[in-house]
Amino acid sequence: MKASLQALFRDAVNSLRDLLPIVIVIGVFQLLVIRQPVEGLVTLVAGGLMVVAGLAFFIFGLRLALFPIGEGLANSLATKGSVFWLIVFAFLLGFGTTVAEPALIAVAAEAASVAASADVIANTQDAIDDYAFGLRMTVALAVGFALILGVFRIIADWSLPMLIIGGYVLVVVLSNFAPPEIIGIAYDSGGVTTSTVTVPLVTALGVGLASSLKGRNPMLDGFGLIAFASLTPILFVLVYGIVV
Repeated sequence: MKASLQALFRDAVNSLRDLLPIVIVIGVFQLLVIRQPVEGLVTLVAGGLMVVAGLAFFIFGLRLALFPIGEGLANSLATKGSVFWLIVFAFLLGFGTTVAEPALIAVAAEAASVAASADVIANTQDAIDDYAFGLRMTVALAVGFALILGVFRIIADWSLPMLIIGGYVLVVVLSNFAPPEIIGIAYDSGGVTTSTVTVPLVTALGVGLASSLKGRNPMLDGFGLIAFASLTPILFVLVYGIVV
């Protein structure tokens, strides 16, 4: 218990240290450039402390539960030789974490609202909800596919650079056929998938799988899944724009 509290305290100190540069930048601009009184200072300070506490608990929780779960399940499935269930687990992990990704929910909702105001879709709540839902499902399927591809890469020892280069060449090609209004959304979709929920579990999956396979180096083979998780949503959303 004491060790856990000490670890949590270290995470809180580290979170405060990581946020300090942002606070300094905002403070300098407020004092030297904007030169206006700060409204709701007490609320801002309280919110900042909540952010520090949230980051500390989040990082602590990752080490306590999410990383061990991801690595343990990947290791167990690989040790048993259950390639089918490993693939199913990878897909569901990618799909489930992406659907729950707060950044994706926010971007999809914003994209739907802008599309409605620009008359790309009907300006009704049903149309906006359907557009946002379609984007989320497309990106979630893309990340699920990305993890399947990443698992096969680790098992078969495929070249990561060649796969990534080939994928982005395909992105450039598809960008010439996709509707202009979907291109920016597609590119942003690749970034929002690699956020707070998805990254820790995907990383744990890759490291756990590479650690359990003979001849694989966790440092060399365990990482790279995040790159696929950033690439495939761009491809899927571009195709979604072309088809739908």
